[in-house]
Amino acid sequence: MRITADWINRPETRAVLDALNTGGQRAFFVGGCVRNALLGVPVGDIDIATDAAPETVMALAEKAGLKPVPTGMEHGTITVVSGGVPHEVTTFRADTETDGRRAKVVFGQSIEADAARRDFTMNALYAAPDGAVIDPLGGLPDLTAQRVRFIGEAAERIREDYLRVLRFFRFHACYGDAEGGLDAEGLAACAAARDGLATLSRERIGAEMRKLLAARDPAPSVAAMQAAWVLAAILPGADARALAPLVHLEAQTGIAPDALRRLAALGGVDVAARLRLSRTDARRLDRLRDGIADAMPPAELGYRLGAVDGGDIVLLRAACLGGLLAPDALDEVRRGAAAVFPVRAADLMPGLGGPALGRRLAEIEARWIASGFALTREDLL
Repeated sequence: MRITADWINRPETRAVLDALNTGGQRAFFVGGCVRNALLGVPVGDIDIATDAAPETVMALAEKAGLKPVPTGMEHGTITVVSGGVPHEVTTFRADTETDGRRAKVVFGQSIEADAARRDFTMNALYAAPDGAVIDPLGGLPDLTAQRVRFIGEAAERIREDYLRVLRFFRFHACYGDAEGGLDAEGLAACAAARDGLATLSRERIGAEMRKLLAARDPAPSVAAMQAAWVLAAILPGADARALAPLVHLEAQTGIAPDALRRLAALGGVDVAARLRLSRTDARRLDRLRDGIADAMPPAELGYRLGAVDGGDIVLLRAACLGGLLAPDALDEVRRGAAAVFPVRAADLMPGLGGPALGRRLAEIEARWIASGFALTREDLL
């Protein structure tokens, strides 16, 4: 099998391969770029595996006029920038010691040993510079069957890095067969290892959860996480029941997936802190969650919160009620978002000032909203 893609023959990428090959080193595309090319989905990062030591990669890149950046020297990774395009070049390696968060590695010459240390069989696919696919661990059948399967013994792979528990669910959401279900051995191993997630940084957990929730349809995976008590381990109090209706409503209304909107549907305790959300995201999450329980009509939501957040709250309310969305709800949100309050504070001055001015302005605004934004400035004054 051979992959064909524009990025393989891109001059910037060929320059990195040529720099390694002319130095007598081997170089192969690996991981996500190979997997995605075989699936026909967009390729982002370009990862290259090589038998060259990190110092050799640095020297060969500099000799070729490229820019090497030692982004992970101790783990054998050099980011080689060619024509402004970054390529992660990593020396063949094998783990010698792991603690569930990080690994000590030794560099090697074997593509088979390098493949064996990876997480899933579909991520242990390599391609030669001409696109010829190399499958040392039988990952192609799993990729074709949309089966996310750990390499070797699932429990052992997870003990090497507990983040693989979350990656298992994320990869199933992105590449797995929703109807076929999750790999039984992998699911059981993730359930058994859920306590290990407590050893990970909240930043890593938060980043992985956002990737999972950004998938086209993460609902089956998140439901499986809940059944395996993995969801409770990272987000106590979270419940996946509203997620599937929300995903359905998004598709029905043509609204793009949004990780924070979906996170709001899950609920949970101290979510922003547990996932290390930024202040901006934490405030938005609070707005969405508060809006679900609020009785504010859709048009007023749009006026006060804008079309995006107002629309998200309308979708979330409907999802929590089983997926029943009023036909004109989103139109009402957009109508409210476009409305402009016709009265200004200056219109009430100098007769009023201070707190009295604020109270009067709020009263007039409430009348205007109650009128469906119909009352004019003259009516209100």
